[in-house]
Amino acid sequence: MQNAPAGKREAVIAYAPFVGFFIAFFMNSEKKHPFATWHIKNMFGIFLMFMVSVVIQSQINYLIGDILWTVVLLIWLFCWLMAILNKRGGIPLLSEKFQEWFTFLN
Repeated sequence: MQNAPAGKREAVIAYAPFVGFFIAFFMNSEKKHPFATWHIKNMFGIFLMFMVSVVIQSQINYLIGDILWTVVLLIWLFCWLMAILNKRGGIPLLSEKFQEWFTFLN
């Protein structure tokens, strides 16, 4: 059995619906665990993707927005599972971009 990395609790909490991201961010603000920071940034990107899907659904095309929302939901669940399994698994290419783009979450 693999030992849990430092910050696993914060990483898992980051994916909790609605307020998990904020709770994890503030929990991680003192010690700055790299594992937790990675997942917090990833969840922030997923949250933005959810918002884009809702805007597309309501303003552009309901069907396309609904499909995008479902895809983002599956990505969110997958990333939450990766945090539970002690891995930095995420969205190919995008998760690494989230790490570069969201440096203000360090």
